[in-house]
Amino acid sequence: MNPIRWALVGASTIAREWMCHAITAEGAGQILAVVSQSQDRADKFAAEFNIPQASSALDDVLTNADIDAVYISTTNGHHFAQAIAAMKAGKHVLCEKPLALTLDEAREMVAVSQQAGVVMATNHHLRNAATHRKMRELVQTGAIGKPLFARVSHAVYLPEHLQGWRLNRPEEGGGVILDITVHDVDTLRFIFGANPLSTVGIGRNSQMAIQDLEDGVMAVIEFENGVLAQVHDAFTTRFAETGIEIHGTAGSIFAKNVMTQKAVGTVELKTEAGLSAVAVEHENLYVRSVRCFHEAVRGLGLPAATGEDGVWSLATALAVQEACRTYRRVYVAI
Repeated sequence: MNPIRWALVGASTIAREWMCHAITAEGAGQILAVVSQSQDRADKFAAEFNIPQASSALDDVLTNADIDAVYISTTNGHHFAQAIAAMKAGKHVLCEKPLALTLDEAREMVAVSQQAGVVMATNHHLRNAATHRKMRELVQTGAIGKPLFARVSHAVYLPEHLQGWRLNRPEEGGGVILDITVHDVDTLRFIFGANPLSTVGIGRNSQMAIQDLEDGVMAVIEFENGVLAQVHDAFTTRFAETGIEIHGTAGSIFAKNVMTQKAVGTVELKTEAGLSAVAVEHENLYVRSVRCFHEAVRGLGLPAATGEDGVWSLATALAVQEACRTYRRVYVAI
């Protein structure tokens, strides 16, 4: 079976640290080109990963008939235009979250993918974690009875090399809500198999981000299955640990160190029988994401997170933003 041939749009940290390996793992993918706004940056990235083509012009890549798929990891404000151009050129697209800065743009991206007959996916990596898939299994098989409440702790300290636009460029989709809360929403949708209905929340600027851009938030999201989920997201907490708690009528799930890019973390189940560790078989989250994408391109299934999944997480994050701005309950518009 011939490998899927890729172009990277964005010589980014996530591409360098995670996605180059994920694409080429298992011999299923091959990277033929990299695009960056800076030709020098593109050249250096291509040299580092032995990529044949480096360019500062997206059109140079999209006219390359050898390229099957595009991975987009530029700043958030560029996703929409780049994805639309790639799909209209007949390329399959795996796009980082959030898909776009507005809901209309995200919807259009999904519509164009359908019109062009190409696969479009959102790179929500967390639903590929063995821990998250195990939590979903426990909930869906009734291990905790009817789910009632959830709590997501996703407050971290943003490393210096990732700060930049996330803290000082609201026009590019900076701030903790579009960077982290979108992940929480997708995780909860995945675990519960249910969509969000409404949200309330309060955001805070702890002076790590520029004025009026939130670097911390707490929100409560109501889901259509009746679950109330609290999320705590931040760029500013140096010593916090991430995790998820899910509480139901017959038991509770405690997952520790699971809101991470790494294949780590533990899951415990507590019921009348007591507290027990749940076995999980860890694997690289991004390798699994790309493997599912490759299978979808070959017509063998769906990507791990579809374009529609990305629309839902963006719509909910935007509702959280509005709730924080207005101090009112906001309904999720999809």
